[in-house]
Amino acid sequence: MSWYRNTVWFVKGLREYTRGGYESASKRFNPADVEVDVAGRSFLVTGANSGIGKATAKEIARRGGTVHLVCRNKERAEVAREEIVTETGNQNIFLHIVDISSPKEIWKFAEKFRNEHKLNVLINNAGCMVNNREVTEDGLEKNFATNTLGTYIMTTALVPLLEKAADARVITVSSGGMLVQKLNVSDLQSESGPFDGTMVYAQNKRQQVVLTEQWAKAHRNIHFSVMHPGWADTPAVRSAMPDFYERMKNSLRTEAQGADTVLWLAVSAEATKLPSGLFFQDRQPVPTHLPLAYTHSPPEDEEKLMEVLEEFSQKFKSASPGM
Repeated sequence: MSWYRNTVWFVKGLREYTRGGYESASKRFNPADVEVDVAGRSFLVTGANSGIGKATAKEIARRGGTVHLVCRNKERAEVAREEIVTETGNQNIFLHIVDISSPKEIWKFAEKFRNEHKLNVLINNAGCMVNNREVTEDGLEKNFATNTLGTYIMTTALVPLLEKAADARVITVSSGGMLVQKLNVSDLQSESGPFDGTMVYAQNKRQQVVLTEQWAKAHRNIHFSVMHPGWADTPAVRSAMPDFYERMKNSLRTEAQGADTVLWLAVSAEATKLPSGLFFQDRQPVPTHLPLAYTHSPPEDEEKLMEVLEEFSQKFKSASPGM
């Protein structure tokens, strides 16, 4: 079955996820959807110093939004901020240094941010694909800590702030790779069996889809969405998937093309006319399962995921300085 899923997904990717797929899909886009002024609205973008995160932040800045860049590397983040300010003329670009793989850092940041800022839109873009099993100083597998638990804590910690805002939105950058994975709550930290970083990443991205669906049910005043940017030429793809990059580099989307649907979900009025909790690709909702792939999970597994993440979240909240 895994062979079937992987084959169907790759064929689908060659058709839809490449630059050609974007160019084909973009023929139906309405440019007016994103030709908007978002001055006075506040956006937080994680993983914003390169790739899709930076491209998204730059386009929001062009439209007048206040943008909070949440990055791990201070030097690279400062270069990205300067680039965004210079290219857009928007001075309302603020920098926050946070390691999304550290739950305690996220809690500390979120508490401070809630007391000092307003927030209309959260964009969970930060992610990693570590190809050998690494454990953080908190004893967490690095991919899980960043992609799943980090996304969970950042979102749930900022939900109280978002609930005070008009037209609040949360967008999570997932991956079409999640289509080859069924939710597995029995081994969230990849402790059993051989470690395959690509499949661990895909599992994390499946988890992000489940999170989005669950949050949409729980928080009716916030519009949640999760999306696949397609196969884009980003620093992360080059470093984490060098063989894939070499094979596909002439067909990959640009960073701006990868960011297009994130921007659309973040700023367009059309996006929130659609139900909360959907998975998007090229500005439209798409299925979260391949045909005959048997990747649906029972409700109890999805509930278990939320329970385990909440337990982790509260454990690290209590251990965070000042909480």
